[in-house]
Amino acid sequence: MVRVNTADQYLKTIFVVQQLEDGPASTGALADRLDVSPASVNEMIGKLEDRGLVTHEKYKGAALTDDGEARAVEALGTYCILERFLANVLDVEEYREEARQLEPVIDETVADRLDMIIDREPDCPACFDPEADACGKLVEELEGVQADD
Repeated sequence: MVRVNTADQYLKTIFVVQQLEDGPASTGALADRLDVSPASVNEMIGKLEDRGLVTHEKYKGAALTDDGEARAVEALGTYCILERFLANVLDVEEYREEARQLEPVIDETVADRLDMIIDREPDCPACFDPEADACGKLVEELEGVQADD
């Protein structure tokens, strides 16, 4: 299956990598996380920079602008909604992988409707754990359920 990487997925990934690296997101780190070539990352960064969503400094990496960060947080919220829906409502074991595959095709209307079904944390997506690349509270909840079994 070919992974589709939308601008929002790039913005979300830049946001996460910036948190992990405590600074600009390197092209190599973005390529690794998105499972694409560094050339693809450079091409998309150029497009995002043209839109005013990212700044890029050669050899340092990409950093989100305020508008880029707002879109990244929104994309992260959609991803968290998908994770919670898949894990808690549909009981999908591989919810992270499924969320990554569904993320590029879920629009705002669908995300809003799924959000009405799930029990999302009020501070979402601030609960996202960049180290785990998942909703930190969801991981805790699921580990608690497994411990109870």
